[in-house]
Amino acid sequence: MSEPVMWRTPVGRAKKTSRTPMFSSQSPLARTLSLCSVLSILFLAAPAQAQSPAEPGVRYAIESQKAATSLLLDIAHAGKRLVAAGDRGHILYSDDGGASWTQAKVPTRQLLTAVYFADDKHGWAVGHDALILGTTDGGQTWTQQYENREGEVPLLDVWFENAQHGFATGAYGVLLETTDGGENWEDVADRLDNEDGSHLNAIAEIPGSGLFIVGEMGGMFRSADMGETWERVESPYQGSFFGVVGGGEPGVVVAFGLRGNLFRSTDFGDSWQVIELLDDGDAVESGLADGNRLADGRIIVVGHGGTVLSSEDDGQSFKLFSRPDRRSLSGVVGNPDGNLVLVGQSGVRIVSPTGANLPVQQQ
Repeated sequence: MSEPVMWRTPVGRAKKTSRTPMFSSQSPLARTLSLCSVLSILFLAAPAQAQSPAEPGVRYAIESQKAATSLLLDIAHAGKRLVAAGDRGHILYSDDGGASWTQAKVPTRQLLTAVYFADDKHGWAVGHDALILGTTDGGQTWTQQYENREGEVPLLDVWFENAQHGFATGAYGVLLETTDGGENWEDVADRLDNEDGSHLNAIAEIPGSGLFIVGEMGGMFRSADMGETWERVESPYQGSFFGVVGGGEPGVVVAFGLRGNLFRSTDFGDSWQVIELLDDGDAVESGLADGNRLADGRIIVVGHGGTVLSSEDDGQSFKLFSRPDRRSLSGVVGNPDGNLVLVGQSGVRIVSPTGANLPVQQQ
């Protein structure tokens, strides 16, 4: 387990008591998924050039045989390859659907919160201290593209349109854009109607419609022109959203967050439907951390307490499976066998399409 993270009150901002850290004894995953209520740090945006891994002072992630069973916060496809990222700068890749993993060479020991690939070679990972890493070989080796240690603000998600154009989102309204594959990053937070600097927890493409960002205090923003301009969306919920997924039809958005709150829109956020989640007749109250639309069209959402939600009707309804270990989950993808590859508090696990454990010989 990582040492407790200490947050600093931002310079030039009034301290908000609602963000005072009150639970340093919680797990690193719980702290990460609760960023919206505890972060009190400042991001100082400035363009940065790519940093060579041979530059003095670089500390590489320590190789560990337990990396695949330690805290991992996100997982993505790099073509047929799977790439996962998490605690202590660990990035792992698998070429056999998740059965075995190799640790990549990574020039950081920071907590990494998200990873994304534009194709089978070009990928990015983001994390604490506004850190951005890039790879051009499918995740085997990484270089540092951006960092701001003075600001100490974590980036929380990353998305790329192609190998050149992408965005990173983070705490206190951070929105960075690159148009050259990450060689330079520009602060474009002023494109959003987000004067309070609410945390931006996730960004996703909504096929046929544009980009969608969700965050703290019900924050929702959409762009119909791939990020050139943004408009604020009236939110159906004033609590924090942690994730957003696009559906199979244009305009379908599935957004989710604290206490099992999950909503679906069919018109790119103009209107919303509450998706009721029940567990033996009781409302699900587990926080929902991340989701993905798989190649077969299923939408999977995962979260605290081993929660796995699956939808076969483009998000209109979800079936709940609570994993018996109750370990928190933070990312999910599918593998070629049709099974799910989960990451979270216990590292990586291959499970059935519903989230249940596979027979030992199939794991």
